[in-house]
Amino acid sequence: MARQLRAGILGGGFMAEVHSRAVRAAGHEVVLISSSSPESSAKAANSLGIKQTASSASELINSDLVDVVHVCTPNTFHAKQAGLAIAAGKPVICEKPLATSVADATSLFESAEANATPNAVPFIYRYYPAVREIRARIARGDAGELHLLHGSYLQDWLALSTATNWRVNENVGGASRAFADIGVHWCDLMEFVTGHRITHLVASMAKPHTERGATEDAASILFETDRGASGTLIASQISYGRKNEIRFSFDGELESSYWNQEVPGRFTTANARREAIVNVGSAEVASVAAQNLAYLPAGHPRGYQDAFNAFVTDSYESFQGGVVDGLPTFADGLRAAVITEAVLQSANSRQWVELAPAHLAPADSAPGSHLVSANH
Repeated sequence: MARQLRAGILGGGFMAEVHSRAVRAAGHEVVLISSSSPESSAKAANSLGIKQTASSASELINSDLVDVVHVCTPNTFHAKQAGLAIAAGKPVICEKPLATSVADATSLFESAEANATPNAVPFIYRYYPAVREIRARIARGDAGELHLLHGSYLQDWLALSTATNWRVNENVGGASRAFADIGVHWCDLMEFVTGHRITHLVASMAKPHTERGATEDAASILFETDRGASGTLIASQISYGRKNEIRFSFDGELESSYWNQEVPGRFTTANARREAIVNVGSAEVASVAAQNLAYLPAGHPRGYQDAFNAFVTDSYESFQGGVVDGLPTFADGLRAAVITEAVLQSANSRQWVELAPAHLAPADSAPGSHLVSANH
């Protein structure tokens, strides 16, 4: 029987709360937390029911109390803190973006590989039952050749020009905001479900609220894949009425599949004969991966925290030597950094950009050069 692991959490915000709930749901313990100051650490510890605080990230990472490190701090701290966890030989879950540059993401990936340090990145939309079922149907050939991969990730929490957050500061959040924050989730989901990899893209950034910083409020990309499909994505944090709407339609020669995360308990399939709404938890959901996640009857959909709980359960099982399917790791975090860099390069040059071939391989393959090149 796997032993109970002890988690230490860096950061005291919303994601620290999500992580702490998921650790406990997976049957493990949260023993230590460290935030930006002693006061914020104490406040987070009290709010989350964590008995002890650490005075610094280094103290938490190197504490004998901690078996697993969770990095839930602002983006600019991810590379250093995840690197310290690797140096300490401790499994690490690092929030995305893994790093704010491809160079740092590559360094983390290579360091974790060299030191055989278990790791994970929370691309948790992989953990919805509907997503796993669609993935299984595409893999068995139900859709035939996929032709068009399109969708969006829309939020409205920064729609007002007066709304702000540390993410709008590029020195803290990184050079990209909307795409690096939410667009990468959609890209990871698309590549995970379809098996396609983005090879070329052209991007445009929307910055209507320039008074609050240089990072984009929305990003639009047009892309091509290694299997001949075309796709589009809009990522926005200024779309009123959309609280956290990540949706996709994957259209093939034989069938299309549509899913919207704000209605997570069902998805739609359509072919030349019929259109069907498939309820998660029903007998129509046949794949083992989906059934393992959809343990409640139809009409009882699993949501964001449920998906996060499943991700952490898989992560901790992997950290103890178990083999799990579809766990997102630093390889996927590096992949997201490469796509983000290509999006920024394309938006700045107003040209198509080709992603380096080394990053088109499956996510569990070792990456090579992180260069991208513009096509004139």
